[in-house]
Amino acid sequence: MSVTLQCAGYPEDTLRSLADRLPCREAQVTSLLSLMGQPDQYSYPSIFIYGHRATGKSHVVLTIMKDLELPHASVDCVECVSGGLLFHQVLSAFFGPDSAALLPRCPSLSDFVRLYKQMSSSTPATQTRYIILDRAERMRDMDFSLLPALLRLQELVNDNVTVILLSVIVWEKFRPNTGCFEPLLFHFPDYSKAELVQILSRDHHPSYTPELYASYINILLGVFFSVCRDLRELRHLAVLNFSKFCEPLEKGEAKESDIHKLWKNIEPHLHRAMQTVYLREVSSMQWEQQQMDEKEATTLRGLSAHAHIELPYYSKFLLIAAYLASFNPARTDRRFFLKNHGKIRKTNFLKKHEKTSNHLLGPKPFPLDRLLAIFYSVVDSRVAPTASVFSQISSLVTLQLLSQVGHDDQLDSPKYKCAVSLDFILAISRTVSFDVVRYLYDFL
Repeated sequence: MSVTLQCAGYPEDTLRSLADRLPCREAQVTSLLSLMGQPDQYSYPSIFIYGHRATGKSHVVLTIMKDLELPHASVDCVECVSGGLLFHQVLSAFFGPDSAALLPRCPSLSDFVRLYKQMSSSTPATQTRYIILDRAERMRDMDFSLLPALLRLQELVNDNVTVILLSVIVWEKFRPNTGCFEPLLFHFPDYSKAELVQILSRDHHPSYTPELYASYINILLGVFFSVCRDLRELRHLAVLNFSKFCEPLEKGEAKESDIHKLWKNIEPHLHRAMQTVYLREVSSMQWEQQQMDEKEATTLRGLSAHAHIELPYYSKFLLIAAYLASFNPARTDRRFFLKNHGKIRKTNFLKKHEKTSNHLLGPKPFPLDRLLAIFYSVVDSRVAPTASVFSQISSLVTLQLLSQVGHDDQLDSPKYKCAVSLDFILAISRTVSFDVVRYLYDFL
């Protein structure tokens, strides 16, 4: 169902095109056009638009500017590491590159205001000029006087200009301690599940019916909506996993109406993909190749240790130290972790039972002080023995990566055992560039 936007001063066919190109954002477009007013009218000096990632802030504002052919300067604050780059882009967009060349080598805010007033007096604005600052939270790292000046730029340059700031954080995190002109606040809410279905269903595959793709999107959101509301990420996941969804159709094992059979085919695949949402540790082509080569549902190779579990940096070294303490005899610690261990007779390190491997015997318990001694030896930086280190050990026990041995009230010297496999610890050590095999007694 097409929705027609109602706003005086703009062509109806252009507003109808805006409504078609910006689905589920008709209310925001109407409110924004009302704030902006008619093109020849003075608009509010500054508008602050905020909302989570991928809620359509930049897309809506830039689409309005381009479709209605409004004079605007779009600036990405990530690219502008200084105020001079911002001034240069604004003057180039409004008055041409020749005007920006008049800026001094290190322009100040007063240079920008003076040059803007000079150029606007020679070429007065017939419509409101808009300066769009995307990812405006980066401006907090710039000169403290820049943001208050831009919020009241209309007054400083005496021109019909409006500054629109787009950000993912709220205005309270922006407001300077010295005070400033308060902009109009405009919130973009998250897309609801029904709105996401409507938007993602517009990308349906031409080889299949729109109804089938809408059913696929409903299945996808049923899995991912609780952990991800990002439209860009959901669109990426939809494109990435659609070929797997259509496998039974291509093999002739199901029809488009057999939604239950299609769901049973893709359900385990989507749950595995949910473990790496947002990470993008492999490219789309690599992911598709992995799924083509995959023969068993429980096997997923090629991803890093993030596919299994994500741990803080020092927790990884604590887990590595626990593995070494579990599978190395205590008498070998001096050999592996002491730099100047002196002369040690080679016979001391010959295995008594050549056929017996510590990995076959299983993990051995070790005390806490031995774990910390190995940890401080293998970690590549100096770490103070703070409560944070001990809390990470407790977290590893909670995650069942370590198991506590003995009674819970044994507070003076608790003992632990490592509960992970060799493949898991190899994957963890690769993420921190640590060669764990070099420190294992069984691999001497």
